[in-house]
Amino acid sequence: MSYYIAPRFLDKLAVHITKNFLDLAGVRVPLILGIHGRKGEGKTFQCQLVFEKMGIEVTHISGGELESPDAGDPARLIRLRYRETAELIKVRGQMCVLMINDLDAGAGRFDEGTQYTVNTQLVNATLMNIADNPTDVQLPGSYDSTPLRRVPIIVTGNDFSTLYAPLVRDGRMEKFYWEPNRDDKVGIVGGIFAQDGLSQRELEQLVDTFPHQSIDFYSALRSRIYDEQVRDFIYQVGFEAVSLRVVNSTEKPPEFKKPDFSLSHLIASGKLMVAEQQRVQTSQLVDEYNRLNRRSQNYQPAPPTTVTPSNGSNQPNNGNGFQKQGGTNAHLSLETQEQIRQILAQGHKINFEHVDERRFRTGSWQSCGTIRIDTESDAMSTLESCLAEYNGEYVRLVGIDSKAKRRVVETIIQRPNGKN
Repeated sequence: MSYYIAPRFLDKLAVHITKNFLDLAGVRVPLILGIHGRKGEGKTFQCQLVFEKMGIEVTHISGGELESPDAGDPARLIRLRYRETAELIKVRGQMCVLMINDLDAGAGRFDEGTQYTVNTQLVNATLMNIADNPTDVQLPGSYDSTPLRRVPIIVTGNDFSTLYAPLVRDGRMEKFYWEPNRDDKVGIVGGIFAQDGLSQRELEQLVDTFPHQSIDFYSALRSRIYDEQVRDFIYQVGFEAVSLRVVNSTEKPPEFKKPDFSLSHLIASGKLMVAEQQRVQTSQLVDEYNRLNRRSQNYQPAPPTTVTPSNGSNQPNNGNGFQKQGGTNAHLSLETQEQIRQILAQGHKINFEHVDERRFRTGSWQSCGTIRIDTESDAMSTLESCLAEYNGEYVRLVGIDSKAKRRVVETIIQRPNGKN
């Protein structure tokens, strides 16, 4: 099967890799090429096609290998794989690269709830050190003065803004945002359905029917077309016997006739897949469960006591100085409620964090349940629960700009011993 390689993708990788094997006088070539973009757009697969076309051998590291219960192991793994790849270049006499898939998933920090570990710091520091000294990469506890061959590093990810900023700066990492245009999509989808007899016009119509879908959607669509054949096979053999027939059988493997790859059938199946995607996006059951859990279990307000304020009226008080004012939320001051409304009105999200007196000095704040709240009612109920559950601790309000991925407000609204 002949797959399509996007010309822009081929050009970017070929230039970056070749530059790293050339000795350009007075030119500092970035060692790392960061390929980022939306999920499912075929970044890794396009890399594989380019490597195959150029005859390049690849050493792989997964983002999942960048964390370990033993501090220092992921950083040592990167150095070890880099040195192994440098040795391959020397032995094979051909281009070799080190590729780290989903770097942001292993070394990125997505929000205030992501733990930043020692291994995360060491992985970022190690990649920075290798980018600065690509011919002098040592393993911990040993030293080899022999210069290594320079090894280009290709990393993929979805959002590189989650990575440590000095790592992605120009000079260390060259960035390439991969977003296939319509022509690229038609070419890639044509490679996926190359054996199925679709004309160029039908391929274009299929892509235009689902213009906002990523490349992996079309690959999953082709797989889904075979569901009818597999279903017929299961019913023919029987649910009880299908395991022995497929896994441990002396008979020849089952054969399937070519399914219906007509354009109308593909579009109908594609619309079913889109509907399933929308159900996932709109269900948000976890938010509903968290709200119910907070209200039924976490929030246990103390019984109100009657006090006589200076104005002579009787108002219930929770002992922390949060009085009920007319139709407003109990336990929350008017100032706090107004600040919540202002943050949400600006399109920001809200989170609440708590910390005890000992950890307050080190700034080790922890989130109070659901993060990134975007409705006033949820914010009020979450704050009430947080104040009640962490009565003897510091509680602060955090406003988050989701687009810029930064905090815009941090305000302490409760201090220990009822100092508010």
